Formats: sequence, C-alpha cells, structure tokens
Amino acid sequence: MPSPTSKTESTSRFDAITRDELDRPDSRKWSLNEGTIGAWVAEMDFGTAPNVREAILGAVAKDELGYLAPPTWARTTAAASAFFERRYGWAVEPARIHHIADVMGAFDVFVRHFTAPGSPIIVPTPAYMPFLVTEALQGRETIEVPGVIEGARWTLDFDGIERAFANGPANVVLVNPHNPTGAIYTREELLRLADIVERGGGRVFADEIWAPLTLDGPPHIPYASISAEAARHSVTSTAASKAWNVAGLKSAQIIFTNDDDLEHYRTFGFGVVWGSSILGAFAAEAAYSSSDEWLDDVNGALIENRELLFALIAEHLPGVRTIVPESTYVAWLDVSALGIEGPPAKFFLDNAGVTLTAGASCGAGFEQYVRIVFATPKPVLEEIIQRMADALAAR
Repeated sequence: MPSPTSKTESTSRFDAITRDELDRPDSRKWSLNEGTIGAWVAEMDFGTAPNVREAILGAVAKDELGYLAPPTWARTTAAASAFFERRYGWAVEPARIHHIADVMGAFDVFVRHFTAPGSPIIVPTPAYMPFLVTEALQGRETIEVPGVIEGARWTLDFDGIERAFANGPANVVLVNPHNPTGAIYTREELLRLADIVERGGGRVFADEIWAPLTLDGPPHIPYASISAEAARHSVTSTAASKAWNVAGLKSAQIIFTNDDDLEHYRTFGFGVVWGSSILGAFAAEAAYSSSDEWLDDVNGALIENRELLFALIAEHLPGVRTIVPESTYVAWLDVSALGIEGPPAKFFLDNAGVTLTAGASCGAGFEQYVRIVFATPKPVLEEIIQRMADALAAR
C-alpha cells in the first residue's frame, strides 16, 4: 500500500499536469472529440514511470527496434513471473508466460484454439466493450449475463451464469478486477464460479489487466491460483498497459496453467508473438521489475481522485447513483434519475464538452449509465463534474 508520503508526492506531481499539456492531437483519449475533455478511454493522464520511460528511450538510443528477441523475451517473462509472486502470491513459471500484442489478441487465441467449436461466450455485463463483439468477429454466440448489486458491491449473477450452461459447455469471460464497476472478486466468488464452470465442462478467459491497480481494496486473487480445477480450465492474460500507461506499445502476456494448453500453444504460438512489440517488452520488463514504488504512488493518487470524484458527485450531481470502485480508475454511474432525454453520454458530449463511455456499449439494459475515467489531474476532474452539473442546470 502507498505510504502517506508517497501519496503527497504523487498528488503534487500528477496534479501539476495541465489540461493544455494533455489536449494534444496524438492522444486518442483527448482527440476523439476535439475541444472536449477526454474521460472515456481507459488511459491515465499521469504519464508512465520514469524507469519505464528510460527503458524505452534507452532501447531507441541503441536502435533496438527489430523483432522481439529471445533474451528480451526471457527477461520480460522472468520479470512478470517475479511480479506476480511478489504482488499476488502467485507462483507462475516464466515458461508458462508468453508474449502477445494485447489482451484482446489473447482472447482471440483463447476462443479460436482453446474452446469447443461453436461453444458460446458468456459475458457478464456491464462489460469491457470489445468482449461483446465476439459473435461478429468470430461467429460465436454471445450470452450477456447482467451482474447484480449485493450490498454496496457489484458481483456476478451466478445463477444466471449457470443457466447459460443449460445447452452444453460454454466459456466465461472473467474480467478481474472488473471493468467498469471496479469490483475485486473474493476467493469465495471465484471458487463459486469455478465450480459452475467445472460442472458445466466450460472454460474461463481471465482478463487480469487491472490487477496492479487495487487501490485500497482487497488484494487481487488470480483466478488460476484458487484451485487445480480453475488452473486447468482457464487461460489468463494481463499486461502492464493499464497500470503503467503503455497501451500503445503493444505488449501483453498470455499465461497457460494447463499443461496440454501450453503444449498446444507451442505448436502455433510463434505466429502470435510477432505481433508483440520489442519496445513494449522493454517497457514491461522495467514496469514489472523495478516500478513498485511508482505503482504505489499511482494507487495512492487514484484513491484520492476516487474520493474527490464521489464527493463532487454528491455535491453537484446528487441524483447520480454510484458504486464506489474497489480498484481500477473507472467509475460506473447510473444517471437514470437525471431525466436526460436520449443517450446520456451524447448529452454530456454535446452540452458539457465531456467525452464519456456510453453505458449502452457495455451491454443491454445499461442505456442510462455512463463510464467515467478519473485518472486525471484533480483540477481537470473538478472541471469535468462542474461542466456536467452546469449542462444539467441549463436544460
């Protein structure tokens, strides 16, 4: 956990970044709708860790711009393995960790090579948007299973997932920690899911890209670590991209905890690894091996931003219903009580100049929700909420 000192240092450093510095044409987050505040795509406005930047610049200075070489591969997977054990208590041999461009690329490999032909994909919703286009991209039926709120937490609808297995084996997408609600699944929840999947003869794709960003929530528990059965029926993918803000470098990890899966992957994986960037591998090695202090600073800053966000919502947007995220830097807002005509994200884009993620893109039934990214300097976060409040008042 971040210390009070690191939180203070990170706050002053990150909050000193101005909107003018962020609003540049080469930023996907800020340039999608020119002249608006970008709060939609899951990127932080905090830059990356100094040692990650140095690793990238050092590689460029040495003209290390070719294909990913075995020594680089080995160092990065060793760093990832050590990081998983250090931060999560999960012992994974480096030989089980393989390079891939991104988590969605890993998901494509999972569907095509490690699921029963024609078996459906169960996607708990709200969901990260690309998981909902599996049917269009890969010809698989997508079964949306909306989650439920228990107490002040979002969790899986286990009965709904079990019903989705009624017609035979299926495959579950598990985003843990969860995007967009920020839930961190408990061991009991993961074991319950594993039991359903095991009895149904299914498989799990565990997207654990948000695992380093648990803020002050409970520790992350890797799905494959909970039991021999979960390890056998799952494939895991993660990356340094969210926690260290290097998504454009295209470097992720796909992890095989089933020996047969690993052997099968070795028959074709050489054709997958080439989509992974050597600069991304250098960045991931630096992130996983020597950036824990910076990561703790970021978690501390995000805790402060989350607290500020929900205080601002309570003051300026009192009709918005919220679930406080245990992790990540996205918040899931129910704006149905605000009486907005039409899609809420479009209303705030047109009238507040704030670009948010439309809830409808995260699954059926969430048309009156928006997703907001709060990993931005506090003055920018304050401006976002004030603009949204002013737009509602001006109706």
